[in-house]
Amino acid sequence: AATSGRSAQFTSPAKMATSGRSALLSSTLTGPKSTLENSNPEEDDGQNLWSTILSEVSTHSRSKLPSGKNVLVMGEVGSGKTTLVAKLQGVEEYMKGRGLEYLYFSVHDDDIDDHTRCNAWVLDGDLYHKGLQGVAVPVDSIGNTLLLITVDMSRPWNALDSLQKWAAVAREHIDKLRVAPETLRELEHRLVKQFQEYTEPGSGEDGTPQRRSEEEESVLLPLGDNTLTHNLGIPVVVVCTKCDAISTLEKEHDYRDEHLDFIQSHIRRFCLQYGASLVYTSVKEMKNLDILYKYLVHRLYGFPFHCPAQVVERDAVFIPSGWDNEKKIAILHENFQTVKADDSFEDVIVKPPVRKIVHEKEIQAEDDQVFLVKLQSLLAKQPAVTAGRPVDTTSRAPTGSPRTSNRSAAANVANTMPQSGQTSEGVLANFFNSLLTKKAGTGGPGTPGGGNNTPGTVRKSGEKAHTQTHTHTHTKY
Repeated sequence: AATSGRSAQFTSPAKMATSGRSALLSSTLTGPKSTLENSNPEEDDGQNLWSTILSEVSTHSRSKLPSGKNVLVMGEVGSGKTTLVAKLQGVEEYMKGRGLEYLYFSVHDDDIDDHTRCNAWVLDGDLYHKGLQGVAVPVDSIGNTLLLITVDMSRPWNALDSLQKWAAVAREHIDKLRVAPETLRELEHRLVKQFQEYTEPGSGEDGTPQRRSEEEESVLLPLGDNTLTHNLGIPVVVVCTKCDAISTLEKEHDYRDEHLDFIQSHIRRFCLQYGASLVYTSVKEMKNLDILYKYLVHRLYGFPFHCPAQVVERDAVFIPSGWDNEKKIAILHENFQTVKADDSFEDVIVKPPVRKIVHEKEIQAEDDQVFLVKLQSLLAKQPAVTAGRPVDTTSRAPTGSPRTSNRSAAANVANTMPQSGQTSEGVLANFFNSLLTKKAGTGGPGTPGGGNNTPGTVRKSGEKAHTQTHTHTHTKY
């Protein structure tokens, strides 16, 4: 009743004040003819003027913004609770605390030129600190409190469990307060009446809700089967934070429109049970923050609110308390193809597997000289091979030095010569024999200057003889 009264008072305060003053002045100046004829006009004017001043002063004193309103913010660690309230407060730099944080945001009424502060209590996401709710919401301020639950949309697989957990924490705290039964029933009845009396904005002039007739006000539609079944007695607002992450969910986790609609339908069902409002916000993109602020002020102070429900944009949803029902939620189910409306939330919105970081064992490289010594010993143990068969290491060693004019010979020397500088007659003989064999295979039936000691030509089957002229190596024995 107090909220509706404030709403009516703030619908058009300037017009009401102006019309009131005009009516008082006109009655003062004109008045009934019998009064003007039988009394002194100057005395009447003075008396009525003082009455007008006293009336305005008393009205102004009664219409001051109330103090002591509270917003209790709950949510998981890292869901953006402090950041959200800091944006509502208009603070860019802030410090995050632990346990229970206190912030506030200003409320100003231009019509009566009055302002106040709305207390914002941010409860830590660790359940260890849930007992601190008593500091934020004592028993005497339960009727001036609004519960705000944040849901991190960058991790939607935790959305439903998070909502149920924090709603249970609030329910437990309210039960421990041991509010008087008649007071609690009055608070619950106020929520039910607010839900039933909701009127869609934009039906009247200037976007204001059209007032119901007395007959319509006396007849309120009954609540649905799943509506306000969990009545906490205080208003509840569910705020989905980080909605700019929806595009990331589509790219990295293959989320489709039906998955987003599935998430929204389950959250809206939860909101129906608690008579809660739903707002999708993004601090990064400054989306829906103004709507959230106006709605909080509307629910706590009775300011007029003319924003209709928004369900078209998937990342900017706004559903005020009293607008939604089961039939409107069922519209989302029409787009389901691979999921069903009755499917379990955990079975459809699956938490992605955590990628384990594999720490590879570091291998230390050995010293270069040690590696070369090992390689030398391995090469010394391998038998020498030439022309496909082992070479007799007892053959005569050449005494001359070859003159190599191409890179292939140099490569053969590099591959055959031991790296340590140690030479043996067998290794040198193998090298020169393989060299003369290759030259003979490319240059013709024999090597000039080689005499009878020059090996014959070795060819593989199917090879064509090369016609290119080569520089042959003369070896003296």
